[in-house]
Amino acid sequence: MPNLQDWSMSIHSIGNRILFLIGSAVMVGLCAMMFFFLRQQEQAILAQNERTMGLLATSVSQTLQTVMLSGNAEVAEDFAANLTATPGIIDFRILRVNGVEAFHDNETINAVNSRLGDEAFHIKSNPKPPNKVLSDTKRSTVHSGLFAKGYVADYAMDENSGVSSVTFWAPIHSGEECAACHGENERLRGILKLTTSLVPVQNDIAHAKMQGILLLVVSLGVIILLLLLVVNRSVVAPINRVSNAMGDVTNGDWNSKVPEDGKDELSRMGQIFNTMTNELQRTYSGLQSERNKLTTIILSAKEGIVVTNPLGEVVLVNPAAERLLGKSDQQIVKEGFINLLDDPDYVQNYLDTNGLEMPDTIVYNSRVLNFYACSIKNDDGSERIGSAALIRDVTDEKKLERQLRELSTTDALTGLLNRRRLDEVLAEELNRAKRYHMQLGLLIFDVDHFKRFNDEHGHDQGDRVLQAIAAEMKDHFRNIDFPCRYGGEEFVAILPNTYPEGAIKVADRLRERIEEMVVDGLKVTISIGVAVYPQSPGDEPDTLLKSADNALYRAKRSGRNRVIFADINDAPEEE
Repeated sequence: MPNLQDWSMSIHSIGNRILFLIGSAVMVGLCAMMFFFLRQQEQAILAQNERTMGLLATSVSQTLQTVMLSGNAEVAEDFAANLTATPGIIDFRILRVNGVEAFHDNETINAVNSRLGDEAFHIKSNPKPPNKVLSDTKRSTVHSGLFAKGYVADYAMDENSGVSSVTFWAPIHSGEECAACHGENERLRGILKLTTSLVPVQNDIAHAKMQGILLLVVSLGVIILLLLLVVNRSVVAPINRVSNAMGDVTNGDWNSKVPEDGKDELSRMGQIFNTMTNELQRTYSGLQSERNKLTTIILSAKEGIVVTNPLGEVVLVNPAAERLLGKSDQQIVKEGFINLLDDPDYVQNYLDTNGLEMPDTIVYNSRVLNFYACSIKNDDGSERIGSAALIRDVTDEKKLERQLRELSTTDALTGLLNRRRLDEVLAEELNRAKRYHMQLGLLIFDVDHFKRFNDEHGHDQGDRVLQAIAAEMKDHFRNIDFPCRYGGEEFVAILPNTYPEGAIKVADRLRERIEEMVVDGLKVTISIGVAVYPQSPGDEPDTLLKSADNALYRAKRSGRNRVIFADINDAPEEE
């Protein structure tokens, strides 16, 4: 059973609408033609009836004239009475010119007898009183019509019975034969009044209307049937073929085509549709190919990709995003875009600022991730159509970066900061000490008689001694201190925020630890020079380092294995 929607679509189909429009136009035209035809038919029937009854009235008038001329005037009254009894005749009267009914009194008989001088006609013994049928006004109208047209027809309807009738007024002319009795001065001798019923005429009209209506219905039915066949064949069927082909294409059947028979507009539309389908198929194939490429790239990418729609709902999560975030795609979709990193404020601020002045490297799930997110807008930038996030694992990169940085700043033999990094740190820390009025300690020392180790035990033994001293330095100094290899057997330690007493104490403890150390059965001692900004001479890295170096030389000259604090005597000489 068709549902309401199918019924509605059928009612509003283009074929039904065309059929309705054309059918309505045809029906209006046929109705107008039928109305005009029936109107003309009605008028023709009435005119024919009027002509017939007019001829009848004229014939009756001529018959009465013949009767009167034969000298049998008394027969006229009987003739009128008999004619009234005829079916369809409602009323028949013979009137004088003045509108009074004739043959009911002795007025005319007396006038004729007086003119003839004897009693040519018998006087009525029981005359009726004069009956004036025509008023003066109506009589004037009837007279005018009789002289102009020959008869007058008056149509009327009985208000009580509702029966329509027509009254014909016909003239009785006065000829030469009538002059002996009636004189020669009157052209009109009398008037006939003949009233007939219009019921037969109305029945004929009603019958004609019924036939016309039947003809209209039959004609309209035939025309609509022909229209239905023509519209279905010429319009609906081709449109349905195009519509069905469109439905097939919508469902993925790109091979569906529309027949291109004929040279009309619908055939042209079919040709255009087939051409369009071919172009769409090529475009779709190209897009499908590009989509497959893009899908392959997204799914195989090592970077995590997450995309949302305009409502902020996550619509795309690639496997890399699941792996990097440690979440399933269902969990990511459920939690939402701003909860990707379990820090909605960070993600929201990143979107709001487009990443400006926001850290793009974060630690998440023991991984170092590079995070980038942005809002995607339409061409004119007035509407956001989605958001996207790109997540990259840079843990190994950061490790390698740190290793490279360590290699560039670390001495390969000892693992301490190298000379280049020493110069950078000393400059930074000295500037900071000046800015914040802090103390800065600096130790410089070397191995006593180190050349003898190389000469007597070889350079490998000397390297092992240096490595042992470096290990003691790493263990001895604070986390905020910077142990460095200055070069050869010389070492430097930078001690931020350290007073002279503390620097001397740290240096002496280091000296003692080295003295207690045994490397491959060999004893080692060191001599240390200590300088502290601002107490020691020098307020630049080079001069402060030179003051400590001069103190070191004083320690060596004083017998080695000792700590000397730089004073005015160790001030670097001006060049």
